Formats: sequence, C-alpha cells, structure tokens
Amino acid sequence: MDDSPADWGWEDETLPLCGPLHRSILALDLEGSSARTDLIKVGLRNQLYLLLHRAMQAAGIDERLCEPIEDRGDGVLVLIQPTDEVPRSRLLDPLIPELARLLVDYNAALAPADRPAHGLRMRAVVHAGDLLRDDHGPFGAEIDAAIRLLDADAVRSALRQTSAPLVLVVSQQIYEAIVIHGYSGLGPQTYQRAVEVNVCGLTRYGWIHIPEIAANGPADPLQMLMEST
Repeated sequence: MDDSPADWGWEDETLPLCGPLHRSILALDLEGSSARTDLIKVGLRNQLYLLLHRAMQAAGIDERLCEPIEDRGDGVLVLIQPTDEVPRSRLLDPLIPELARLLVDYNAALAPADRPAHGLRMRAVVHAGDLLRDDHGPFGAEIDAAIRLLDADAVRSALRQTSAPLVLVVSQQIYEAIVIHGYSGLGPQTYQRAVEVNVCGLTRYGWIHIPEIAANGPADPLQMLMEST
C-alpha cells in the first residue's frame, strides 16, 4: 500500500496566511536545562511560567493583549500586540527587573543542596518587528533574529560570568528607539553592544544588560565580556 499525505489526513495546500503583523517580542531561555532530568524540568517549567505571569502582572501587561505564549521546551516566546497600553519600554522596565527580583527570591528560598538542580537562571531578549502567522503559528525573520540574539555565545557567556540570575539582550531596534533615550529611567551606559548575528543576509546587533547584579559577582561582568571578545 502506497501511503500518501492524504492517507495521513494531511492536505497539500497553502495554509491561510496573516501578516505582516507588528509585535513586541520577548523570549526567555533557561540555563542548563539539558543537564536536568525530565521530572526536574517539570518543576522548572512550572516556575518559569509562574514567574513570567507574575512579572507581566506587576508590569501592568495585560495578557489579553498578547498572543498565546509559545512554549519552546526550555523557554517561552511572548508576542505582544502594538497598543498604547503596553509601550515597549515597559518590557525593559519594570518587567525585566521584576522578573530578575522574582528569580532572586525563588533561588534564595531553595535549600543550598537543591540549588544546583532546581535553581533558575535565564537569558532574555527583547525585540520588535513584523512577523507572519499561519495555522502552525507565528514565524518570520524578526522572530529568527530575536532567537539568534538570545542564543548568541556572548549572551551565554555573560550569564556564566555573573551571579545574577538573568541576562538581557536587546536588539538594535529596541536600543535605538528606547534605551538610548533613557525612557522609564533606563541607563544606556548599563547596556553594552556585544552581540553580532546574521539573519536574512543582514547583520543584527545586540546590547547586553545585567539587572540586579549580585554583590558577590564580577565587579563589571559586561566590561569583562567586552575585553574577552
């Protein structure tokens, strides 16, 4: 018997396409997830979603203005619809500092023996741009760019070099539109350009920021990162 896609219930046709749709993009990725057992990951994933929801609530970001959160196994992708109620600056402050504070509190509440397996540290990216959507979900070069920035070696290295639980990278669009102007009290001097990736033949740059650096961490992990590159 010669099976065909039709026999499997698949149809060879073009799916309805929506877009381009402009969205603010937030993605998170847990550090060291692949070293944890599946049962430990269950608890870590629950905590990831719980802390994200709490940070969004504290930042005044109504989840009804967001696309359904896209699960990425050891991370999440959040797409926020353009609205005056949620300026992009709110993702940088207060959401990121609040998420970092929640991570500090969560890790501090763990017994020392449980921290290696159950501790939470993560990388975050904030970007914005146009994307497409079909029946399978959102996609496009701007999501690719956000994930490439998030996964860049320089961002992973920055997290390894600090005892802070969260490292943020922002795209050039976010840096030039928000950070450089100091909206929401942001300090451009605390962001360092340290990431360069290529998407669709274009070079994309990222600026790294480490909120709430722990006192026992490197005195200036961003400077150390810049000197090592």
